[in-house]
Amino acid sequence: MVDWTLAERIAGAVLYEGYLLYPYRPSALKNRRRWTFGVLFPPAFCLRESAGDRFSSQTECLVEGDGETRVAAKVRFLQLLGPSVVEREVVLDAIPLHRLGECTEERSHCFPPLEVAVQLQARAVAEGLVKLRLSVANQTPFAVGDRDAALASSLLSCHAMLGVEEGGFVSLTDPPPAWAAYAEACQNIGTWPVLVGSPERRSLVLSSPIILPEFAAVAPESPGDLFDGTEIDELLSLRILTLGDAEKDAMRGADDRTRRLLDRTEALSPDALLALHGTWRRDASAVGLGPGRRVRLRPGGRADIFDLELGGKEATVVSVEVDLEGRTYLAVTVDDDPGKDLGRLGQPGHRFFFRPDEVEPL
Repeated sequence: MVDWTLAERIAGAVLYEGYLLYPYRPSALKNRRRWTFGVLFPPAFCLRESAGDRFSSQTECLVEGDGETRVAAKVRFLQLLGPSVVEREVVLDAIPLHRLGECTEERSHCFPPLEVAVQLQARAVAEGLVKLRLSVANQTPFAVGDRDAALASSLLSCHAMLGVEEGGFVSLTDPPPAWAAYAEACQNIGTWPVLVGSPERRSLVLSSPIILPEFAAVAPESPGDLFDGTEIDELLSLRILTLGDAEKDAMRGADDRTRRLLDRTEALSPDALLALHGTWRRDASAVGLGPGRRVRLRPGGRADIFDLELGGKEATVVSVEVDLEGRTYLAVTVDDDPGKDLGRLGQPGHRFFFRPDEVEPL
């Protein structure tokens, strides 16, 4: 059975993106156009409008597997019911890949007045490699009305999660060279799939209308969803705290979810607010190799002249760095470098980067 736990929190944040925007008062001008991501409108509304609105989405991704591989899917969205929203979900339980290759798995669901159709297909594209296609369509009848009226017959923040058993998903962002052409041929419309959860297992994909990095996660310092993913927690929290009393009263009166957001923000301690400003994270592989530790360099590759010339030299760690893809590096200065003082100041040419497994502690 697919364990969705590692994907649920980031998917929950995506679900409520655009629910209500800062300054969180329905009367504010910024809130006149909510739900700017992931809306699947009724087909009749899309045919009448010419602003690029869509009634369907398509996710294509790649799975490495065999005859034992099974795939499951969840389509999630919000439905607008009067002034509030309800979470909706369409589930496709684990299906063997060979069965998907023989026929299309289809689900039709009715959440009055919404009519939703979901299709899941699979096609072998190479030995041990299968392309999945998940299609979601809003089939709700719609007579006449503007965008606000159409939202009541729309799938809001629609996204999907895919899970695999006895197999693994292939990254479309950074595919293995052997599968790069197949990854480039995948056509994603209205959503983009990224790996989530465990990098070792590659068993979960989140296909979101908001483009996310691979293995995205909610920072542990975050006190909760702020519904406005175009901003950062610190900035929005500080802005909320500067609202006047009348503005906060209007915010509390919007709905229960907005009231809880305000109460949570006002209850933040000074330390919790400071934590939102930034934090240092230490990779487990770099424990014991912090600033000041002396090491011997053992470069693992031959990518450039430094890998060749610095091998075997003694050096001192000046910082532990993590790049945008979560990889940890040690910044070092070489002990016999006359310009090592410049390296300690962060100057280029005198500070070098190596993985923790490329150094030998002294």
